[in-house]
Order: sequence, then C-alpha cells, then structure tokens
Amino acid sequence: MTTLAMIFAAGRGDRMRPLTDHCPKPLLEAGGKPLIVWQIESLARAGFKTIVINHAWLGEQFEARLGDGSQWGVTLRYSAEHSALETAGGIAQALPLLEPAGTPSIFVAIAGDLYTAFDYASLLPTARRMAGEAIPGMHLVVVPNPPYHPRGDFTLREDGWLVTDESPRWPRLTFGSIGVYDSRMFHTIVPGTQHALTPYFFDTIAQGRASGERYDGLWRNVGTPAHLAEIDALLRAAEGPGATIPP
Repeated sequence: MTTLAMIFAAGRGDRMRPLTDHCPKPLLEAGGKPLIVWQIESLARAGFKTIVINHAWLGEQFEARLGDGSQWGVTLRYSAEHSALETAGGIAQALPLLEPAGTPSIFVAIAGDLYTAFDYASLLPTARRMAGEAIPGMHLVVVPNPPYHPRGDFTLREDGWLVTDESPRWPRLTFGSIGVYDSRMFHTIVPGTQHALTPYFFDTIAQGRASGERYDGLWRNVGTPAHLAEIDALLRAAEGPGATIPP
C-alpha cells in the first residue's frame, strides 16, 4: 500500500494576524522550526514517503522553503489553489497527486497548524483495513475537548465507531484534525470548487462508515499568536536535560 499523506496548508490564518500577513501560518516557527516541518518529520519517521501540501495564501513560500522534501527523505508534492478551496475542495483539487496512475488511494490528512506527538505509523493498520473495503469510509482521531471547544464534535463508542448523538455511556470528543480517508469519497467534487469536510463527516458517520480512536497525548491546535507562543515555550523548555513536553 502506498504511504501517502496530505497536509492542509491553504488557509489565510486570520486569527494569527499580523504574523500571517507576510508568512503562511504553517511556516511560522515554534521551537526553532516551522510548524509544518514538525509534521513532515513526524510523517517521515512513520514511513510516509509522499506528502502532498495544498497551498493558497502566500503559497510560493512553501515551495521555496521546503523544496522537494529530500532533506527529510520524502517526496513533497504541491497542489496550488488560486484561492483556498477548504478541506474537501482541497482534496478534490489534489486528487491527481493523491491517486498515482489514476488508482484510488487511502491517505492520511492532517492540518498544517498542529503540533502533536501523535504517532502516524499507528494509522497504517487502519489504512490497510480501509483499502480492502468496497464502500469508502474514513477514520478520525479525536482528542479530549480543549477549553475553547468544550462540547466536542463526535461521540466515540466503545466499539471504535463514531456517532453524532450525545450519550452518557461514551465520551464526546473533539476532532483532532488528523484523519484517514478514501480518495473515492471526493470523486464527485468538481476540481476548483469550495467544499468543506464537515458534511462528509456527518454523512459517513450516519452511514456507520466512520471509525475513530482517542488520543490523549500532546496535541495543540496552534490558531492564535498566544497558542504559538505557548508551544514555542514548551518546545524550547524541552531542550533541557530530561525535559518533557506536557500533554
């Protein structure tokens, strides 16, 4: 199975202004390197060989800064968008890169403005399972609800499947912007049109085709200058002997 990944990097990053007025948010640095580089390194360690990066706002900076990916032992491919197409629209635009030789693929997709210690290699068995399914599905990583999103997004049942209804039996958690997707799900989207992933989440969950897993380790959505300063401080503090980053 081809180890493909996609990093979403096309957003404007309005909440991060003025830092993003002249630099795309995933290229902002924390702990001495761009946020997106932490992700590329993690994917490379997990065995992913090809990483597709979509971009729009100041997109040329990604290609100039990151190059072809050889310094990390991966191949970086870029999907340029004239204006941001949102997540599902970005996937549809990038399908020629995600489907080598026109063959549907299972791929991991993550947000470019995350910092996490999640082990992406742990998703490979799920990707192999999904590759053998006749009907396309998805698998989402969910995390404990952060303070700014206390109600969460989905309920994770004890059997590992996601539902949208609330239940006292199972935890309601927040989508961690890490998912495994079947490229066939996006064949009906006209390339170059805007489409969000959210409707696909709810439709796939309603059809009982969305599995999930909970991750309780280090996970930060770096959405504001304060978030960036926090993760930068944590990473720099972790450079000391025996230091660790708290979850």
